[in-house]
Amino acid sequence: MIDQPRTTGPSAPLLKDGLSAVAAQSANARLGLRQVGAPRLLATIVLVILGLIVALVSWRAPLLGAAERALYDFRVVVTAPAVDQDPRVVMVVFNDDTLRNTQRRSPLDRALLGHALTQLDALGPKAIGIDILVDEPQPDDAVLVAALRDMKTPTHLAFASNATNPNEMQVWQEAYEREFQAQLAGTNSTGASIRVEKEDDVVRRWPSHAKGEPPMLSLSMAPPAPAFEGYRGGLRWRNSKFVNRPLYLEFPIDLFGQAATAGMFRNFIKDRYVLVGGDISDIDRVANSATFLTGERPAGLKVHADLLAQVLDGVRQTPIPPAILVLMSVLAVAGGAITGAVKIRPILNEVILIGQVALIAFGPLALQSTGFDTWNVPQFGMIVGWIAAYTATAAAARSVGAEQRTYAQNALGKYLPRDVAAEILRDPSRMALHGERREIYAVFTDLQGFTQLTHGLEPEVVASLLNRYLDLVSQAVLEHGGTIDKFVGDAVVAFWGAPLSRPDDGERAARAAIAMWRIGEVFRNTPMADVPALGRTRVGLHRGFAIVGNFGGEGRISYTALGDVMNTASRLESANKQLETRILVSREAMPASVAGDCRAMGRIRLRGRATPVEVFEAAPDVPEDSRTRLNAAWLRFDSGDTAALEDIRALAADYPEDTALAKLVDRLEQVGPGGVFQLD
Repeated sequence: MIDQPRTTGPSAPLLKDGLSAVAAQSANARLGLRQVGAPRLLATIVLVILGLIVALVSWRAPLLGAAERALYDFRVVVTAPAVDQDPRVVMVVFNDDTLRNTQRRSPLDRALLGHALTQLDALGPKAIGIDILVDEPQPDDAVLVAALRDMKTPTHLAFASNATNPNEMQVWQEAYEREFQAQLAGTNSTGASIRVEKEDDVVRRWPSHAKGEPPMLSLSMAPPAPAFEGYRGGLRWRNSKFVNRPLYLEFPIDLFGQAATAGMFRNFIKDRYVLVGGDISDIDRVANSATFLTGERPAGLKVHADLLAQVLDGVRQTPIPPAILVLMSVLAVAGGAITGAVKIRPILNEVILIGQVALIAFGPLALQSTGFDTWNVPQFGMIVGWIAAYTATAAAARSVGAEQRTYAQNALGKYLPRDVAAEILRDPSRMALHGERREIYAVFTDLQGFTQLTHGLEPEVVASLLNRYLDLVSQAVLEHGGTIDKFVGDAVVAFWGAPLSRPDDGERAARAAIAMWRIGEVFRNTPMADVPALGRTRVGLHRGFAIVGNFGGEGRISYTALGDVMNTASRLESANKQLETRILVSREAMPASVAGDCRAMGRIRLRGRATPVEVFEAAPDVPEDSRTRLNAAWLRFDSGDTAALEDIRALAADYPEDTALAKLVDRLEQVGPGGVFQLD
């Protein structure tokens, strides 16, 4: 035995990844089935099974069968070739003018028939077929018998039995037929079955051969055709290439009653197959596959002409095995069920839907056009079954999807604004594992002294207190269109500008920062039993570029922002403590729309950051006059006017309780105009 080396290299991880993907899909499928629920799942299965049953029995069901036959007729006519007039077959007919001239209607003038047969025989046809029943005695029968006995051309006289046509052929009529044709024994004239079979009064198929009847008229006239013995397939249909040029030449039988006129048509009769019968407006008219389109019901004689031409051409349609028909139904219903149940990309889903619809709509047409017999192809049943299966599974999938979507939107809604969450649900690719460089407004908040406070409280009280606080602060972020990055203890990290950006993101962020501080003040000033007083909520806001996106693994991801802007916002929040401010906003982050609510707090250098930051405090609770005086004095001082510091000192004296203003005076005294205060 030769030991095979263990497989190494990329194939092992690829196999592992493939198995993991299959396992994930299986898990999703099982989860989906559980979410569907037993009643809905049972209803879905029942509808799919009903769809399959419809597809399997559609040809045998009353209304469905009519639809299947109509579609079959459509396929037959649409795929039929357009051909010129057939030069092999000629029809010689009793028409309405003949009946008027002979004053005979039923039975037809047999003396005229006899004379015409004699003249036709003299013109040298290949064979003659007579689609006229001689089923009752007439005075001129002797003329017809004599003509038939003298025929040199193979001649085939119509025969029908009571067994196969009980409504129109009585027993005594069949007896006379047999008696009449017995007189032709030993001649070139023989009997031939003119039996046709109809489905809902339409001739579409080759008839079966009844026991005890002579061969079919078309097979009797044509050269031996073993392939058509017992053939029960479709009657081939051909369209006429020219509107005013029928498929078969047709002459009134009156023209062949006398030798003088009959001889004029020698070139039209010689070496051709001649069919003699009736083309009378109200007798023996039959519907065919084209009738539903044209409304025309041609003479029954034309059916025999079509059968004869089909034999002469050797066109025998290939039947489709029953097992294949069943498979087609199963695949159609299964395709509808799977397409409705599986959630894929919209474009791919449309391609698959169009492909399946095209296959069901045009597949049977393609089969018919390539020589297959599509009788019993359940096209309408497949359509109904596909719709039932697709509707059932799609409804179940939509119900699950709606529940999942609601759950997902609610989950995303805890971190994203509703419009952003809805956009991500419409385009899940936004949640892919990748990052992008975006300009954002970052906000950090912190609840002063909360960590120390928790040491003296029960865990349940801490959890309840913190959840209430974070819920209120989070709501402020979402109401102003922000994205919640994370919670770090009692701190909230949020940003604006991703995953969707808006022109007013700066104003939204600033308004949210003010709203979060106000929420903190309300929360701090609301007495709570057995809970010590809470500290202030401090907020930092900065604007800059960050890498924003989903980071982590496929199993666990976090949508976050990375970059200096986040660090700066965090340090601004921390700087509030030393500056005695509450909402510290960098010059970069202060939009013009909220500038009136802000007051200058000088220029500082944050810990761990070399670049100074000009900062402002959002202080809507400070009198507007105070903010305006301070901002004007700061601009003068920062431009080198040291006298402006006296104005700031005077303003601080007017508001002795404003510790942030007092701290600003101390810093400006230390650094002077244009200076930068280094934070601890």
